[in-house]
Amino acid sequence: MKNTCSTLRRLGLGILLAGVSLGLCAQEAAIRKNLAKRLPEFKTIDEVVKLPMPGLYEVRANGTEIYYTDARGDYILKGSLLNTRTLQDMTKEKMDKVIAVKFEDLPKRDAFTIVRGNGQRKIAVFEDPNCGFCKRFEKDFENVDNVTVHVYLYPILGPDSVEKSKKIWCAKDKAQAWKDWILNQVPLTGGIMPCDTTALDRNLEFGHRYRIEGTPTLFLSDGRRVPGAVDAKQVEKLLSEVH
Repeated sequence: MKNTCSTLRRLGLGILLAGVSLGLCAQEAAIRKNLAKRLPEFKTIDEVVKLPMPGLYEVRANGTEIYYTDARGDYILKGSLLNTRTLQDMTKEKMDKVIAVKFEDLPKRDAFTIVRGNGQRKIAVFEDPNCGFCKRFEKDFENVDNVTVHVYLYPILGPDSVEKSKKIWCAKDKAQAWKDWILNQVPLTGGIMPCDTTALDRNLEFGHRYRIEGTPTLFLSDGRRVPGAVDAKQVEKLLSEVH
């Protein structure tokens, strides 16, 4: 009898869970159908998640856009969702996961590399050649040794940034052309022409997808993202924290 009751309880629980799952699937299907039909700007609906708040669902659309809706997608909200008990910003926490980039997944073919000292420590940085903060960062970053740096040209400050980036990317020695310009403003020549500059387009696409919204933006080998012109002492501290 004991074993039979245990089996029945397990079977009952399985049926209950199956019913709940089917209900959630039906709600997700309704949300996807209604939002796609009513909001054409939702080109893709990547994920629908039921949240702890009764009747609320999280919708991730177009890769990195986060919204909140009801069980049928009749209403939609955009903004930060805060857990008042823990003061946790649930929207930021989810966004951090969505835009996280594993260091090994960075498209290294679209960067050039600078090695200092033994090059054991690794870092990647997205920079615009006309970015004043990048120039300040690079001058101070010269004091950091034993590091391998993957530099991604990320021309987001206008057409002149695009032209300068093309000249750097097409130079015979990309790293030297970059250092000459960013540190000393040595005029850029035309480089090796013709030259395939589609790497710059891919960098812009990558940055848009993962919301790289300013330069410089650093990526550490443990996956952490650091926006802004941090100084050499901060970089050393960050690198020392990488295991």
